[in-house]
Amino acid sequence: MAAAPELLLLQNAELFDPAPQGRRDLLIAGGRVVAIAERLDPLPASLAHEVVDLEGATLAPGLIDAHVHVTGGGGEAGYSSRVPALTLSQLTRAGVTSVVGLLGTDAVTRTMRELLAHTRALRAEGLGAWCWTGNYEVPVKTFTGSVRDDMVFLEAVIGVGELAISDHRSSQPTFDEFLRVAADVHVGGLMTGKAGVLHLHLGDGERGLGMVRDALDRSELPARVFHPTHINRNHALFEEAQALVRDRGERAPFVDLTAFPADDVGDGLSAAAGIAAWKRAGLSFSRLTCSSDGGGCMPHFDDEGQVHGFGVGQSTTLLETLREAVGEHGLSLAELLPLFTSNVAGLLRLAKGRVAVGGDADLMILDAKLNLQGLLAGGRWMIRAGEPVTWGAFEQPASGHSSDHSSDH
Repeated sequence: MAAAPELLLLQNAELFDPAPQGRRDLLIAGGRVVAIAERLDPLPASLAHEVVDLEGATLAPGLIDAHVHVTGGGGEAGYSSRVPALTLSQLTRAGVTSVVGLLGTDAVTRTMRELLAHTRALRAEGLGAWCWTGNYEVPVKTFTGSVRDDMVFLEAVIGVGELAISDHRSSQPTFDEFLRVAADVHVGGLMTGKAGVLHLHLGDGERGLGMVRDALDRSELPARVFHPTHINRNHALFEEAQALVRDRGERAPFVDLTAFPADDVGDGLSAAAGIAAWKRAGLSFSRLTCSSDGGGCMPHFDDEGQVHGFGVGQSTTLLETLREAVGEHGLSLAELLPLFTSNVAGLLRLAKGRVAVGGDADLMILDAKLNLQGLLAGGRWMIRAGEPVTWGAFEQPASGHSSDHSSDH
């Protein structure tokens, strides 16, 4: 992997940090943002550097996708339904500079060893990458045999996920089993300074968020431990999530919308429609995040629980959600960006999600139609002129690109 340029001066950016800051120049060195100003002086010609005039393009933090099956999901319809592992450019084309990987239904042919290895591979290729330990099941299938040990001894592990509740594919955990996992996650977070989050898969079951409500009522665990996702998979669950956040106030958990592909929303809401409905209900976006379920199999079940078709999640749906929310629902980029950046980083205690002096140069460049034009991860160009310039080790670059997969072009 080629190193990031020593010095990079970005001029005339319309900066969102993620709040709107107006026209700014940024200086990047050693993979970090070292200066931001209305106008930065030109660098001496004697210094090796690159200057890029963004001509008013939007510059925002790279997206943080907290729910990605980086090793591939699926398996509910037999061995051939196992989704392949994701490549670097599948994430960078989506504007993603930080990712949290997870397993799903299958922790038999997919393992924590595989997940941890792929997480480290993505780091080696230039992304910020972490992972959840476990999968749908209780007892939790971990790397070391213990949730707390995984969190203490494996730096990349930040919590448990995606543990399934209210779903026929879950292990049907009792409340006490559920609470014990949450307690282990919480204490593991205390011991390490990590997020200590229990990332929860919500199915279509009638019990909905009942276990989460009971945990908030009957335990001392802080609400931030619980992070239910797929809340927009059906209208009843979405309304229950709205009520949970409204009624709990400051003791409400973060809840996560899934950016389902446009042809796979089913009986639910698109993430953009969900965000718009959230605003109409007068609810703050401060407890709301959005992830993609990238690489995940999205099966369709009949009344007997048999698969009769499936799609595959893509991280590109995050940018599609931004475009839909702005173009069709009239929301502003300023109010939307935190759901994909700073809200996620705050919940997960990651030093990401903002553009600030001293922070990592994880930067997304968007045109007027919110199409991705450029992406920097740790100050390294991943996307330029809308196309990858840095490739994963085993990717085949598009025609006309060098065959040196891991270097900048």
